[in-house]
Amino acid sequence: MGLFTSNPLPDPVGDAAPPVDEHPSRITEVLGHLRSSADSRITHPRRFRAQQLRALEKMLAERMGEFLAALAEDLGKSATEAKFSEIDVVRSEIDHAQRHLSEWMDSTTVKVPFALQPAIAKVEPRPLGVVLIIGPWNYPLQLMLAPLVAAIAAGNAAVLKPSELAPATSGALAKLLPMYLDARVYAVIEGGVDTATELLHARWDHIFFTGGQQVARVVAEAAAKHLTPTTLELGGKSPAVVDNHLLPTAKRLAYAKFMNTGQTCVAPDYVLSFGDTDALISRLGQAITSFYGKDPINHPDFGRIVNRKHFDRLVGMLDSGEVVHGGDYDADTLRIAPTIMRHIDLDSALMQEEIFGPILPVIEVATFDEALEFIASRPSPLAAYLMSESPRLQSIFSDRVRAGAIVHNAPLAQMVIPSLPFGGVGASGMGSYHGKYGFDRLSQIRSELSKTTVIDTLSAIYPPYTWAKRKIIDRLL
Repeated sequence: MGLFTSNPLPDPVGDAAPPVDEHPSRITEVLGHLRSSADSRITHPRRFRAQQLRALEKMLAERMGEFLAALAEDLGKSATEAKFSEIDVVRSEIDHAQRHLSEWMDSTTVKVPFALQPAIAKVEPRPLGVVLIIGPWNYPLQLMLAPLVAAIAAGNAAVLKPSELAPATSGALAKLLPMYLDARVYAVIEGGVDTATELLHARWDHIFFTGGQQVARVVAEAAAKHLTPTTLELGGKSPAVVDNHLLPTAKRLAYAKFMNTGQTCVAPDYVLSFGDTDALISRLGQAITSFYGKDPINHPDFGRIVNRKHFDRLVGMLDSGEVVHGGDYDADTLRIAPTIMRHIDLDSALMQEEIFGPILPVIEVATFDEALEFIASRPSPLAAYLMSESPRLQSIFSDRVRAGAIVHNAPLAQMVIPSLPFGGVGASGMGSYHGKYGFDRLSQIRSELSKTTVIDTLSAIYPPYTWAKRKIIDRLL
């Protein structure tokens, strides 16, 4: 994962940003300080960026226990799941950025047309400035720090606004991040709706938002007032089409759906099954029992719903069809057992809203084409999964389904490959990140042209346009 350093920060050349608390009145002061530091270009050198990436890696290693405890408090996550789904994913991003940072920062020379020679043209990535990163509650560490890796690698200052619905993780970030990263250019601002509103009133060089579509519209509207570019990582109802009803398929679907208690933006939201649907439902039940036992609500590896509001919303969905596995819940602990449903009311909230919980509807379709038509009739999802060994069906699925990612037989696996872009399309988001895609997203890809005046090779195109000049221009252009 790279080398740790005993001193993660450079010798200070200026004052750190003032301490940040929940009060929106401090936001203008903090942002002004960070922008002043960013304008001094301290984030630009490769050495500084690499040093901050190492410092972030060191924080995750040294403070892992505190983060794991916070994630358990916020979402009931087991330490094992929290480590690999939150911390290890970010460490993989850091490692990938460290190994490729120099090549990402390199300028690229491009060919100059004959008419403009001699000249040199190149494309160079430049830092944008100050980036606002607004994170969600479902993966409150990973989805805050993975965009931060991109911001650091691209040479930007950044303000992080964690979700108030994951207060323990938000508090851990606010406490620990300034102890490891350079506080002149990185800050954490905690708070709720008022704080987020105040942040969105400010001018940023990029806003990176992960969350739901309703809030995304508010973010986009606020950004438009300053013509601020945005990256919107949203969600949607990611489908899984199944013609392979074997137990390995059921296990992969159950794992992808019920990890983090179903509170995952790229989890399979519903299954479209053609063929032996009864066998699939039976094997999904077997998979759930093999993962979480006969009493999953009390299993240590199965978490809870984030809060009462979301719990009540999910319990209300259980009336939208026939429960064929699970369906138990405990209002005192906000836990809902992994649940399989069929014979679904397609007009119910279960099929009109992103579920974001441990309920998996299985819808039987007659043919593969019917499944594709069902998907096409709905907004484009963040991911679409095909569980099939048929190369022909895989090819058709890839060609006809519009989604942020197409995955065959390995739902969720796309998330742990840092060289693959992650992002939505249409209603599921705009812009991609991870690896170089995040670096490019948070960079200005600037063009640069240099030409000498010693020899004026452009004189042939200056007015007046005589017959001879017109002939020369026709040949040159």
